[in-house]
Amino acid sequence: MKYIYLGWTTTGRMNYAREWHTASVLTNGKVLVTGGFGEGGAGRLNSAELYDPSTETWITTDSLKYPRSGHTASVLTSGKVLVIGGLGENGSLNSAELYDPLVGLWITTGPMKYGRQWHTGSLLSNGKVLVIGGMNESGGGLKSTELYDPSTGTWTTTDNLKYSRNGHTASLLTNGKVLIAGGLSDHGGLNSAELYDPSTEIWTITGKMNYARNLHTASVLANGKVLVTGGFGKSGRLNSSELYDPSTGTWTITGNMNYPRDYHTASVLANGKVLVTGGENL
Repeated sequence: MKYIYLGWTTTGRMNYAREWHTASVLTNGKVLVTGGFGEGGAGRLNSAELYDPSTETWITTDSLKYPRSGHTASVLTSGKVLVIGGLGENGSLNSAELYDPLVGLWITTGPMKYGRQWHTGSLLSNGKVLVIGGMNESGGGLKSTELYDPSTGTWTTTDNLKYSRNGHTASLLTNGKVLIAGGLSDHGGLNSAELYDPSTEIWTITGKMNYARNLHTASVLANGKVLVTGGFGKSGRLNSSELYDPSTGTWTITGNMNYPRDYHTASVLANGKVLVTGGENL
């Protein structure tokens, strides 16, 4: 009988402590970490680092043009990484930057129409990136959505959300549509969900979750359903989870987590199970 240790081991440390950053797995297997908020008065960071799993070490790479936190990063079909928006030194950013792993350099690309932070960015099946909602520089919620076309490096506005929201989730479904769920509006937490159809560029309302929540996670399962876990609700942090069925457009409650949490992560494993880690529960 062979015993396999399934514990955690430490690996190399980043060169800079950071939170509210992004981490993207590149096509070469390395991990690109960008921006975030530093410690000890460092403020928002423009630094970027690469993790090499073969050596378990980090090296710094070319810095972003603009410091930012609360941004998004999407790996394009070309292998380049598109970093979008976030909170900068003077408020919400509309700028976007492209990282080319082949040369290790950042270049600016077309700016969004609206500055935003705590939005979502989804790579569509047509190769475009859909940016959804977020907060503007005054902290107000956004209904606006925009599409980035990598072939032209430009943005176009598309259909507005029915409700402004930030701290929501966006999931690319197996049918190519994008499901957004929950989030925070100017009037409080949301249990509403909306569907975006790239073929028509229109949002439609779908079934409501059983609980309003923001800062939760959403994971697309092998059967095409979407599992939403935790988040912050009307009475505090949640341990509840729900399943969305795209075939019926409805949500059903499933098993509770052992601990309420928000700001956590959820990863779909090769065996189909979902691993939820960390977060806040105080």
